[in-house]
Amino acid sequence: MDKSEILKRINELSELIEFHSKNYYVLDDPQISDFEFDALMNELKKLEKENPEFAFETSPTRRVGGEVLSTFEKVEHKVQMASLQDVFSFSEVEEFVNKCKIELDSPVFVVEPKIDGLSVSLEYENGIFKTGSTRGNGFVGENVTENVKTIRSIPMKLSSPLPYIEVRGEVYMPRKSFKELVEFQELNDEQPFKNPRNAAAGSLRQKNPKITAKRKLDIFVFNLQQIDGTEITSHKQSLDYIAELGFKVIPGYKQCCTVEEILSEIENIGNMRNEFSFDIDGVVIKVDDFEQRRKMGETAKYPKWAVAYKFPPEEKETKLLDIEVNVGRTGAITPVAVFEPIILAGTSVSRAVLHNQQFIDEKDVRIGDIILVRKAGEIIPEVIRSVKHSDNSLPFKLPENCPVCGTEAVRYDDESVLRCPNTDCPAQLLKSIIHFASKDAMNIDGLGPAIVSLLLEKNLINSVADLYILKKEQLTELDRFAEKSADNLIKAIEQSKSNNLDRLVFALGIRNIGAKAAKLLCARFKDIDSIINASAEEIEQIDGFGEIMAENVEKAFKEPHRLEIIERFREYGLNMMYKSASDGGDMRFEGKTFVLTGTLPTMKRRDAQKLIEKFGGKVSSSVSKKTDYVVAGEDAGSKLTKAQQLGIKILTEQELIDITK
Repeated sequence: MDKSEILKRINELSELIEFHSKNYYVLDDPQISDFEFDALMNELKKLEKENPEFAFETSPTRRVGGEVLSTFEKVEHKVQMASLQDVFSFSEVEEFVNKCKIELDSPVFVVEPKIDGLSVSLEYENGIFKTGSTRGNGFVGENVTENVKTIRSIPMKLSSPLPYIEVRGEVYMPRKSFKELVEFQELNDEQPFKNPRNAAAGSLRQKNPKITAKRKLDIFVFNLQQIDGTEITSHKQSLDYIAELGFKVIPGYKQCCTVEEILSEIENIGNMRNEFSFDIDGVVIKVDDFEQRRKMGETAKYPKWAVAYKFPPEEKETKLLDIEVNVGRTGAITPVAVFEPIILAGTSVSRAVLHNQQFIDEKDVRIGDIILVRKAGEIIPEVIRSVKHSDNSLPFKLPENCPVCGTEAVRYDDESVLRCPNTDCPAQLLKSIIHFASKDAMNIDGLGPAIVSLLLEKNLINSVADLYILKKEQLTELDRFAEKSADNLIKAIEQSKSNNLDRLVFALGIRNIGAKAAKLLCARFKDIDSIINASAEEIEQIDGFGEIMAENVEKAFKEPHRLEIIERFREYGLNMMYKSASDGGDMRFEGKTFVLTGTLPTMKRRDAQKLIEKFGGKVSSSVSKKTDYVVAGEDAGSKLTKAQQLGIKILTEQELIDITK
């Protein structure tokens, strides 16, 4: 294809992908299979990679997340993103409605669910998405444009090229996504988010948009902030219109004229809240007509023409029957409350995590107590407090030894959790092998939790290294394995031997070392022996590593158990070398860190980054003492100033090109 044909195909693919994305993420009406959608996306990625001049800002491929941000710029809101006055009873709702009727002539109201999430502004120019920002204090928020782009239901291009429009929406995490995230965090002994709202807020403010993209956030648009190019006179009209533009609009909004209608709709939404796939924490009642809103005005804090009725939290008392103590993959010893089953948010619950000894002490929770329980975000049960101690009850203390293997438990200085230090502990082994085989680690297809449990139960494996001496005949003797599935698993295990070293390092489950940190570590030291022999001081020099991470790596590779496992891996033929994309070529920038700032005269930033990485260099988003070069263009700003203060070498675009010749 010539360039014109390539551009035509890129535009066709972009339109197709946006069309099917809207059907899937906004209309909940997919027209093609995931496989067909992925094929379209992969074709577009390939064409853009081969023709970077056609990789436009509005491309659907930009939704995967851009470069890591060092900070969030401030955004001043032209129209205040005001909060609403909360009311907690039907009598207060009635009082609000009556006040509106006194001041206005036959007001009509719109009643809609109040999504429990994080409020954001979305701005478009000529129908193209330009800026996404948080509410902040209502007047000034933070620029989260790159993170907002990862939300699939937000259109990058509107159906009408309006000169300008700003809408307000609520970013939320669907309950299913929240549950998956909490399960992942618990598996990795991380502190889980308390509820979907906190998870949404934390995910949207990630400095790495790629992490945001993985969190599967969504949005409902619920307000028109400002618009040029057409006239809108009421709230319902605005919601109908912005839905036509391609936005995913707040569901179930309804016009009401009387108090009775409003209260009935509040009850209706309340009865449906457990059926939603997202959290709501109340119902919003707004005057519909914009002119009537202007007439009522606002206070310093709230608009006078709207209120938010807040649902009371559903809390129930029950009896605490026991406190179980579980051991996680990294040895974290976690107490779990076991109580008489109760119905919360439509489901039966009987267990809740108590986190650590400090949490138990603060709540003064004792076995036999009557406790108060609620569901965080309608999903995760949590103990709020002890209501009443039983007779002769005693404060609960976590055991001094691991409840599974009996090893004396330890508490490290930098954390509150109690841990079992024995890496051979059976409880840790199960979760360690599950992690080892996971997608971002060794990616052993077919080796899920149930299969790992079965292999341990049958004593076919006693460590991760034993996976590599499994025989097909051993698997076919088990009930869950047919000839083909056994053959597939053995092939998947064999295939994992050739994985790049960073996957193996991540799979080893070193505390605080994720997939990205493992890649940085391997890129610096290149082979497993160099990593084993590296000191914490050397490791800390890696851009992106801190003191604690470096110390954890050094400690991990001094543990006899881990060294023994590595030797077995070596014996079984696992790859112990790190291979970068540029291996075999000119590595003149190896170990060097660059920062790009300002607008370069001829090169796009991503092209400059590719050039640096081609020669083994690394591009960082922030200037630090570990930075070797800053490539500065026009309007370079604070990064250039900081580089000058630190005495870092400054390069022009031409100087960068010259040193690559």
